[in-house]
Amino acid sequence: MKGFTATLPNGEATVYVDRKRWLWLLSVAYPLEPLLGIWLHSVTGNELWLLLPLLLNFGFGPVIDWMLGEDRNNPPEQVVIQLDRDRYYRRLTYATVPLHFLTLIVAAWYGGTQALSLPGFLSLALVTGITAGLAINTGHELGHKNSRLEKWLARIVLAVPAYGHFTIDHNLGHHRNVSTPGDPASARMGESIYKFAVREIPGAFLEAWAIEKDRLQRRDRPVWHPNNQILQSYYLTLVLNVALIVAFGWIMIPFLLLHHLSAYWQLTSANYIEHYGLLRAKDENGRYERCEPRHSWNSNHVFSNLVLFHLERHSDHHANPLRRYQALRHFDDAPQLPNGYFGVYLLAYLPWLWFRVMDARLMALPHINGDLDRVNVCPDARAALFLKYGDDKKTEPTLE
Repeated sequence: MKGFTATLPNGEATVYVDRKRWLWLLSVAYPLEPLLGIWLHSVTGNELWLLLPLLLNFGFGPVIDWMLGEDRNNPPEQVVIQLDRDRYYRRLTYATVPLHFLTLIVAAWYGGTQALSLPGFLSLALVTGITAGLAINTGHELGHKNSRLEKWLARIVLAVPAYGHFTIDHNLGHHRNVSTPGDPASARMGESIYKFAVREIPGAFLEAWAIEKDRLQRRDRPVWHPNNQILQSYYLTLVLNVALIVAFGWIMIPFLLLHHLSAYWQLTSANYIEHYGLLRAKDENGRYERCEPRHSWNSNHVFSNLVLFHLERHSDHHANPLRRYQALRHFDDAPQLPNGYFGVYLLAYLPWLWFRVMDARLMALPHINGDLDRVNVCPDARAALFLKYGDDKKTEPTLE
């Protein structure tokens, strides 16, 4: 395996080897899950095989994460720049982009041309949408980079789930306002994922549109200008969807609607668990403190990180947004999720269980230490939470 050599502060030479170097190929292959289910259905005629991605993600995924455990190893800081510049890793993200299109097109062809039952047809659309949620993750990794190529690839891949506004809102809205009450993509303590979705999905679009509109106006351009980066991705979505409808018939309309909604739900699931209840303090001037690792929930579980381009090392990502996935680090003081994302999603889908597990975990964090005034609290749940955890002082935390 390739090694990266550097000199430590004490003068000693060190060689770092990324033992997961080839395992990152799992992130490239994972969007192809529905094609395996399609092949097994074509061989057996059993439509249950179309649901295979559900079993892999939410059945086997949490168990594999539990069995393999966590990997808290970090690359030495002295080799991070070398690791970041290794083009092998970025080429994996490039290669993933066309595979997202391939999965959607093949699934649409199969759903539009085969004699599937209604449950079978809807199952195929649902699971293909789940893997389209991975396209948002691919766009997330690409969209944070400064190269023109990667920014364009992000807009292109976001056309698959019809979520072209993501990069604008995520980079310029979410990263600026993360873990504050004003961020639509930061979940509040006492807010269920279903209530969060009603706020987050439209809120993210409206925020992105306002940001892009402002950018264009400062350049004396109308909002509908061809340089509108949101519309550039949505135009490609329109072309792709119309082409599928023309090729495979009007049945593609419900297929694509369910596909897109399923993809949106995957992003909502990730956003919900990544910053639940966490709150940045304000300084004496009323400005929020810099985002630190303690403002994002982290997970070091091996399997789900390998198939999600290290998305779950979210604490370092928010502290260092330009850092590439292979170089993201673990921090001992970062809040830790009890499982990988797939397992924690299941927990979130049962609000009573989520609150029971995560509220206690949230309040036990060292920087919160049971103080509800240091938590991003859902206004509707405020009275009940303060009755349980303390007096409602209605104050915001400040930096000490």
